[in-house]
Amino acid sequence: MQVWRTGNPGPIDSGPLRSGREPLPRPGAGELLVRMLACGVCRTDLHVVEGDLPVHHPGVVPGHEIVGEVVTGAGTFAAGDRVGIPWLRWTCGHCRYCLRGAENLCPASRYTGWDADGGYAEYATVPADFALPLPEGYGDRELAPLLCAGIIGYHALLRAELPEHGVLGIYGFGGSAHLTAQVALARGARVHVMTRGAAARELAAALGAASVQGPADTPPEALDAAVLFAPAGELVPVALAALDAGGTLALAGIHLSDVPPLNYQRHLFRERQLRSVTANTRAQAREFLAFAGRHRLHVTTHRYDLGAADAALRDLAHGRFDGAAVLTP
Repeated sequence: MQVWRTGNPGPIDSGPLRSGREPLPRPGAGELLVRMLACGVCRTDLHVVEGDLPVHHPGVVPGHEIVGEVVTGAGTFAAGDRVGIPWLRWTCGHCRYCLRGAENLCPASRYTGWDADGGYAEYATVPADFALPLPEGYGDRELAPLLCAGIIGYHALLRAELPEHGVLGIYGFGGSAHLTAQVALARGARVHVMTRGAAARELAAALGAASVQGPADTPPEALDAAVLFAPAGELVPVALAALDAGGTLALAGIHLSDVPPLNYQRHLFRERQLRSVTANTRAQAREFLAFAGRHRLHVTTHRYDLGAADAALRDLAHGRFDGAAVLTP
């Protein structure tokens, strides 16, 4: 099979990905063997390849937004089923976090495309207990971004505690943000988008944003909640200053550049909150995918052949597309 592996982590323009051909992986006990139909290209993949995240599995195959067809079944999945392989790959099930329903905080958790080989390959494996059933009404390429961009954006929206019919600010407007905006709009929110790039701004306006402006601009009204998708720590004080009293800013990324000093009166007083987001639980993933089944989301994708995975990551790094890139074999 064709496969891409991370060599020495470094800037994507330096060529840290290596392409080759390998035998099919062998599923372990309780695992599925899945033929990849589509794999989303996520900014977390870029962080793994460039070394922003510490190396967990040398030479790992990136990719964790995998839509595939089951070849070898296990658990409740049979050969021929269409399944999703997400970021969260395994949790222990018995630590205090798992037992209280917060398995995303499990200290032994493992992740697809970081701790184990992911979807930048023609085949992948996944523990059956962590594979996800997929909603009907979407093509393979549309489903792929839902499996991380959609799920983590949904979790970030929950962490931001957006009130009913509230005002939401979104900072950065890529693959995750354009899905999160639609969830918020479906729930009756007004959404203001702060982002760079003409294509991203056009997409935000087309999806129904109440206003669209630059990443450091002040939205036209105070925000009840905000989600920061851009991995830019310098936007944290900007977003906090835009919050109304009692508002919450959720940081959706797994990696963020350093945050400048905050001024207590301007950024935090009057019960403004700052929250991070760490992965998601399987229950949240199923909840979001069920929502996507009930509310048809517009998923903006750009197709790349699997053989052009390095080009897709370069284009992501340089902001050359709106929405999400998706690899297909």
